[in-house]
Amino acid sequence: MKPRDIMLAVAVAAAWGCNFVAIEVGLDRMPPLLFGALRFALAAFPAVLLIGGPRTPWRWVLGIGLVLGVVKFSLLFAGMAAGLPAGLSSLLLQSQAIFTTVFAVALLRERPGLRQWAGLAVAVAGVGLVASRLGSDRPVEGFVLVLAAATAWSVSNIMMRRAAPPDMLRFMVWVSAVATLPLFALSLLFEGPDRIGAALSGLDLSGLGALVYIAGISTLAGFAGWGVLIKRYGAATVAPFSMLVPFFGMSSAALFLGEPLRAPDVIAGALVIGGVLLGATGGGAAVPAAAAPPRRAASHEPDQRVVGAGRQVASSA
Repeated sequence: MKPRDIMLAVAVAAAWGCNFVAIEVGLDRMPPLLFGALRFALAAFPAVLLIGGPRTPWRWVLGIGLVLGVVKFSLLFAGMAAGLPAGLSSLLLQSQAIFTTVFAVALLRERPGLRQWAGLAVAVAGVGLVASRLGSDRPVEGFVLVLAAATAWSVSNIMMRRAAPPDMLRFMVWVSAVATLPLFALSLLFEGPDRIGAALSGLDLSGLGALVYIAGISTLAGFAGWGVLIKRYGAATVAPFSMLVPFFGMSSAALFLGEPLRAPDVIAGALVIGGVLLGATGGGAAVPAAAAPPRRAASHEPDQRVVGAGRQVASSA
């Protein structure tokens, strides 16, 4: 990769990592469902009116919009609102790679290689280390909710692989549009008009800044830059840069929110990130268990592109 493109990849990872700080700021001022609805509304409009159709079958746009946009982000925001620290949340979300592998085996009949299983085991050990240190400052409820968010992300990864969107930015704008109305409805149902009204009337510049950052920089600008890199170099080259997201997430949370960086958390981060990287560099994508005719090497390219892109969808939180 050219130096300027490496800088772009690192900048996108930094934007996605710092995104967890913006989420923390937003959740201090708004309930999680309302915050999610406003985030997706800003990401979708007016962009959805200018970019044209999603160029992907509507069943995938609707399905991923609900699973990724509504379920995953609602669980993530609720987990962080319950007290799980921003830096730890950015790390725990990477456990989606564990669930993605399990679902790929069960639903797509893939056969991960030995190195991929080894990487999975290392990442599970990292998540286990995080779980062993739950307490008053990192509640079990928050841990379970963010882990459930990672599970929902993994389901959307499987759907993303089947959908194969040709333009990730365009696709994410439409996914954001799909998620907006259900999140507003859920906010009205569970958080109530009084709480919504109080949050909106008390919204300050910090809250608005958090929304603009998440919708504009993290979602639109982030996916625009990432899409350029994917098209230029392919997912196999670009995807490993996503492992910098927890590094920037934990570092920015320590810097801006004062979250302590404890040695066990650093070790857990190294295990999760190292395990995911070990599996990702294990010699290519897993192959279906059923026998299939020999394929040219080039025939793997769409899957590689989509899996790599799919793994990034929720890195931006």
